[in-house]
Amino acid sequence: MASQGLCGMDGFSIAHLDNLYLKSIPVFFFFRKEMDEDCCSTQLIDGDGAFNVAGIKHFIKTVKLAECGLSYAVVSIMGPQSSGKSTLLNHLFGTNFREMDAFRGRSQTTKGIWLARCADIEPCTIVMDLEGTDGRERGEDDTTFEKQSALFALAVSDIVLINMWCHDIGREQAANKPLLKTVFQVMMRLFSPRKTTLLFVIRDKTKTPLESLEPILREDIQKIWDNVPKPQAHKETALSEFFNVQVVALSSYEEKEEQFKEQVSCHIMTIHKLTELRFSFSALQIWEVIKENKDLDLPAHKVMVATVRCEEIANEKLAFINADEEWLQLEKAVQHDLVPGFGKKLSAILDKCLSGYDMEVIYFDESVRTSKRQELETKLLQLVNPAYQSMLGHIREKTLNDFKEALDKAIEREGFAVAVDDCTQSFLLKFDKGCEDAAIEQARWDPSKVREKLRRDIDVYVTSVRAAKLSELTTLYEGQLNRALSEPVEALLDAASDDTWPAIRELLQRETKSAISRFSSTLLAFDLDQATVDKMILQVEEYAKSVVESKAKEEAGRVLIRMKDRFSTLFSHDVDSMPRIWTGKEDIKAITKTARSASLKLMSVMTVIRLDDKNDKIENALSVSLMDASDSGGSSRSIQILDPLASSSWEEEANKRNNSMLPPPWAIVAILILGFNEFMILLRNPLYLVVIFVIFLVGKALWVQLDISGVFSNGALPGLLSLSTRFLPTVMNILKRLADEGQRPAAPEHNRNQELETKRFRNGTHSNSSSNITSSESGIEYSSPPTQ
Repeated sequence: MASQGLCGMDGFSIAHLDNLYLKSIPVFFFFRKEMDEDCCSTQLIDGDGAFNVAGIKHFIKTVKLAECGLSYAVVSIMGPQSSGKSTLLNHLFGTNFREMDAFRGRSQTTKGIWLARCADIEPCTIVMDLEGTDGRERGEDDTTFEKQSALFALAVSDIVLINMWCHDIGREQAANKPLLKTVFQVMMRLFSPRKTTLLFVIRDKTKTPLESLEPILREDIQKIWDNVPKPQAHKETALSEFFNVQVVALSSYEEKEEQFKEQVSCHIMTIHKLTELRFSFSALQIWEVIKENKDLDLPAHKVMVATVRCEEIANEKLAFINADEEWLQLEKAVQHDLVPGFGKKLSAILDKCLSGYDMEVIYFDESVRTSKRQELETKLLQLVNPAYQSMLGHIREKTLNDFKEALDKAIEREGFAVAVDDCTQSFLLKFDKGCEDAAIEQARWDPSKVREKLRRDIDVYVTSVRAAKLSELTTLYEGQLNRALSEPVEALLDAASDDTWPAIRELLQRETKSAISRFSSTLLAFDLDQATVDKMILQVEEYAKSVVESKAKEEAGRVLIRMKDRFSTLFSHDVDSMPRIWTGKEDIKAITKTARSASLKLMSVMTVIRLDDKNDKIENALSVSLMDASDSGGSSRSIQILDPLASSSWEEEANKRNNSMLPPPWAIVAILILGFNEFMILLRNPLYLVVIFVIFLVGKALWVQLDISGVFSNGALPGLLSLSTRFLPTVMNILKRLADEGQRPAAPEHNRNQELETKRFRNGTHSNSSSNITSSESGIEYSSPPTQ
């Protein structure tokens, strides 16, 4: 007989227990008491596969499993039906599972999976009794529940006891072979290699020593392992990577009951496993997955327990920080203003929360607690991110306000561009330091977007200040030009000599050049591109021209008054500017002509703005029209419909208008082609031509008298309004003049010459009482009264 261990238990010694547990899991030995009346058991899964949720809750409450904390272990047993599994558990752990009554025959005793707490065993140990395999009640082919229960036991247990008969060892068709195949097949469905302790308990040990039985059993186990279909990823995976196989033997309970009890009572093992979750949650989830027959990738029981427990602790810490007074005060304060040391304060709060989590999960699976810590850290950062963004917003706002104040002061001391560059770099650096103060140790948040927004805000403000400063400079130099040009131009126009416009051009060029020189020097401080500088200089030049033009137009509006004053002055004063003393010997005709010539000179100067240094014939046209008109009879009798002073009668202007009024050549060709029939009608009916010619003459006269092109130069609506007020008076004036010309009798030649001379010199203070002056919008008309 083989040498026995302590208390005579063959091969069941401390050495066999050394490898029953995972690394760092301690093993405790204690003596079992008799069956404890307080031992609680419940059916976890019934024979139909239904999970007993209410029963497991009652079980946990009754055995006070929640008070066990992190220390409890799960042991399960599987094996053939009626192999004494329940009896072994009851004697090992003091449970009260139902045992088979041998006097009533061999039949199924345990249905489904039962759960019990070991009586008077510390730390807490949970035992699962599985329904036996190879039972006649389920039949030969119904092995679904066997596989499901085996997989469930492997998933939730720390140690799985496999109960087998000693006489089955070495047999090819022994009852333990299907069981082992089932265990290995379901273990393959887990895919991930993980150590699970399989403790083979050889029942009804014979005289054959355990040292002889164990190699045979291990060889059979290896053979079964090699023949079990495996996933592609584990084709070459060794059995030792999945299972930690141990073997023990016990005497027959029926034949050597006292020896069996002595062996069990002397060597009772318990498991103390650092676990991380309430058993009910993981058990229910695992069973549901197994029952639904999904593709399984179940982690170890400790991993699943750690997953949910670490998540619970993480949620507790998250809830704690939500109610933390320090955090709430910090969050409230940062909503309204800057908080000095914000980053350090918030980092300390987060560190306290994370440190608390680390302390509570220190005994959990490292990969799980690390993963859940990362999730907790992510949630915490999501929680505090709005406060961090508010802090960055306050930093940006304060930096921008300080920048504006500093820039306004710096511009007064140095150039604009230099001040902008210095202030921008300084305050962007200040913003970066503020962001460093607000930074959180647990996060790597990038404040670059807020910095870019600050940079855009700075650029917008700089642009607005630059525009305002440039506008002020432009206004300043335009004001200087206005003062430098207005009064001199007014004086030159008042003098109205041949040198007036050359002097004005020289004055404009000199003052504009001087202003632009100073203006360009000032613009250098703004570091503008050349296109912008050229545009602003052109604007100043145009403004200088507009000052001269505006002044000329203003003075032209008073030209009649100035002409009258000049005529009166020259007519009533001599060459020495002394008042004339009329003796009756003065040549009034010559004096009048001189005064009129001076007035016409003033008028010719005011008529056109001559900034382009081009010669014109305006003065000659005025002199010929108003002073040197022919006194021939035909001319005197002719009806002067066209105004010689109208701009449309000037040669240059007439050419421009005539050229602009002609349609393009393609239009002329189109008119000739499309209007051929109309032309033929006119040729066949000459009366139409006469009527059209008369209408053309009348229309041309009205066009010239009303100056329609000039009227519509200011727009369609103003042109229509002006035309409506002038049309009827113009038509009536033409008809009246035609009627007067037809009724007036022929006069002697010298009377007509005298009448023309009278017209030529009639003006202001020197006029006959019989003369009549009428005024219209088209100019001054001179007419003689009817012959008496």
